Amino acid sequence: MAHRVVLGRVSGLYGVRGWVKLYSFTRPVENLLEYRDLTLGSADKGRPVRIEEGRRHGKTLVARFAGIDDRDTAAVLVGQELSVERDRLPETAEDEYYWTDLTGLEVVNTEGIVLGRVDGLLSTGANDVLVVRGERERLVPFVQGQYVLDVDLEAGQMLVDWSPDF
Repeated sequence: MAHRVVLGRVSGLYGVRGWVKLYSFTRPVENLLEYRDLTLGSADKGRPVRIEEGRRHGKTLVARFAGIDDRDTAAVLVGQELSVERDRLPETAEDEYYWTDLTGLEVVNTEGIVLGRVDGLLSTGANDVLVVRGERERLVPFVQGQYVLDVDLEAGQMLVDWSPDF
């Protein structure tokens, strides 16, 4: 099965004609609407859906899926994830990465000490932060050139300038 990337989730209902609110993990948030054909639900139990209409509404998005025309039918969608196959995402520039590609990488510091694996990332506004889980959890700023010295996706490893004591 192809690797799927979660781009957002259905966060609520909007009106009585089957429209839903979407919480987007994309930046900018409107990029979620570029993917008209998505998988709704988990990767292994999901079903295909198509966004017929969608737009920004305040801080969120609202959309209508094909075949969903009333509030009751839309209500069962709330809380479900929206995903696409990884190969549908645009290519990144050199030294740019999707969070999903960093998750699972082994993190090694300049002394050769394995700190753990990237378990996820946090967006702090100033910069993203790697959540590294090993014998304990570490938060490492994802600042390339200063803390993150190299990312080797093929080797599954990231080199960081970070003390094991932090």
